[in-house]
Amino acid sequence: MEFSSKLLENAINEVSQLPGIGKRTALRLVLHLLRQPKEQTSHLAEALQAVRRDIKFCKSCHNISDTDICEICANPRRNEEIICVVEDVRDVMAIESTSSFKGLYHVLGGKISPMDGIGPNNLTIESLISKVKEGKIKELIFALSSTMEGDTTNFYIYKQIQDYQVITSTIARGISVGDELEYADEITLGRSIVNRIPFEISLKS
Repeated sequence: MEFSSKLLENAINEVSQLPGIGKRTALRLVLHLLRQPKEQTSHLAEALQAVRRDIKFCKSCHNISDTDICEICANPRRNEEIICVVEDVRDVMAIESTSSFKGLYHVLGGKISPMDGIGPNNLTIESLISKVKEGKIKELIFALSSTMEGDTTNFYIYKQIQDYQVITSTIARGISVGDELEYADEITLGRSIVNRIPFEISLKS
């Protein structure tokens, strides 16, 4: 693809590095921005810079936040005794969209995957175990995707906390094996949370 402007080419190359965006889509987006008022482009650039510069991760659950403690953890109406364990912030957003869960979250930041060089120490598992040891949590809900890596991560955490007085459950298999939570429809995901099953039963299936 030939460009008459080096500035245009540079912009397209940068935009095309975003997930799911090829060179043609990047070209369409950049040309769209060129047709908009300069103020709109400036607002977009400022918003992206602010996200990169000022975004925080909640010190309690590791969710994305504007403050040290996210709005979910700071909400006094949430049930602090139930923790939903998820892979990343997209899963928090997916579950929150169902309005079916009123507890708190713990974002692991990934799944155990030796093939990818990701072990327990690369995730926020230790801080989750520390929460359990404090004795304030009554139930952990494993809401990782139904993949080998997800099941491995669930089992690892389960083994670390099985000597403590905490219920472990997993979302019902309304989510197909191998599916990611963010792609599940709200009704299916909501029912999977509400109809969760004891984790020990999932080990036998």
